[in-house]
Amino acid sequence: MNVVVRPQGREALVDWGKGPRRAAIGRAGIGVKQSEGDGITPVGTFALRRVLYRPDRHRAPSTKLAHRALEPDDGWCDAPAHPAYNRPIKMPFDASHEPLWRDDHLYDLIAVLGFNDDPVVPGKGSAIFLHVARADYGATEGCIALAVDDLVELLAALAPGDTVTITL
Repeated sequence: MNVVVRPQGREALVDWGKGPRRAAIGRAGIGVKQSEGDGITPVGTFALRRVLYRPDRHRAPSTKLAHRALEPDDGWCDAPAHPAYNRPIKMPFDASHEPLWRDDHLYDLIAVLGFNDDPVVPGKGSAIFLHVARADYGATEGCIALAVDDLVELLAALAPGDTVTITL
């Protein structure tokens, strides 16, 4: 299956054959990602690597994708010069990183997209996820964010080998 993400104004529509669903995208919209922190949701087709979830807030998702529970010390390296750039890390960590165990609910459920990871190009961008949207669908830093119920439904439909295509 190929999940399609199309821009719709300052947001996007995500469709996996069940009808389009509203989604938040990067603050700079959809485009060619140039650098870490540019706020762009990258155009392209990406594999789905794995699913992560907060076990204290969500049960294990019903999905055929590889998945595991997050732990409070999980993070993601976003320091372009570090050897762990665009890779999961354990905290404390001596370089710039993003905690995955958050106080808000945005990362209660995450699907990791295969963006800039094979091979990793330092500075090109990191951590492009499908994750839970804010109530107002406020912009992300480059990820795609859906309502939690839509994300749960999408994950249940996905299988290894499926992709996400983000279009202009």
